[in-house]
Amino acid sequence: MMATPPRFVVIGNPVGHSLSPAIHAQFAMETGTALEYATLLAPMEDFAGSASAFFEGGGRGANVTLPFKIEALRFAASATDRARLAGAANVLTSTGGRIAADNTDGAGLIADLTRNLGVSLAGARIALLGAGGAARGVIAPLLESRPAALVIANRTLDRAEALAKEFASLGPIEARTLAGVADGSFDVLINATSTSTKGTPLALAPGCLARGALAYDMAYGPAAKPFVEHARALGARGSDGLGMLVEQAAEAFLVWHGTRPATAAVLATMRARP
Repeated sequence: MMATPPRFVVIGNPVGHSLSPAIHAQFAMETGTALEYATLLAPMEDFAGSASAFFEGGGRGANVTLPFKIEALRFAASATDRARLAGAANVLTSTGGRIAADNTDGAGLIADLTRNLGVSLAGARIALLGAGGAARGVIAPLLESRPAALVIANRTLDRAEALAKEFASLGPIEARTLAGVADGSFDVLINATSTSTKGTPLALAPGCLARGALAYDMAYGPAAKPFVEHARALGARGSDGLGMLVEQAAEAFLVWHGTRPATAAVLATMRARP
């Protein structure tokens, strides 16, 4: 009798729109890996209950999406350094019934910027817009890329200053208001605010972007379209975060299966979806 494939899920609320099942199915096909991967809708007030039931029922691993990434870190019995630095987890793994947390978002962003978009981060001036969980999760990997400067810009300066202070030992980082990036001439500008997902326009001043700069939105699909089009109208390259989604999934696949799948074909497939 054939063994039951290991089971994986993506947990969120909402979660029905998630591309993770399709991404991991294609990774599995490319690598010859047997697995089952589904979505798991957790009640807003009971992430821990849903996650516990999944793992107690034999689940092997879970991706975690909004709004549960901070809870996922608290839920786990142990965590990697990158999850602790991020203050959140998007990957949970069960080993002998013990749950470990990891965070692959930062690695996914760096992979998309450097491999897929051809951006050199070493020596670059980078602006990271937002000081919430999405921004926090990528600060350490961005600083590890040795930029000339990383500016955390937020609507309220105190939150940006708190993040800059916390990560100051890792590299050149400073805090500004969103208006404070207007004359920054940044080589890379990353939108980690919730404006795109909430349908709220985020205006960019022309002076915030250097010649040939990349303006990148962590959101993807229709939600990111206004930001990307606005950046292109200012003469910058523009990209949404679909590549980050695929690359962070590949990092999670590596955590679970010991091999990092190729991503180009998967990204092309996801990009071609209606």
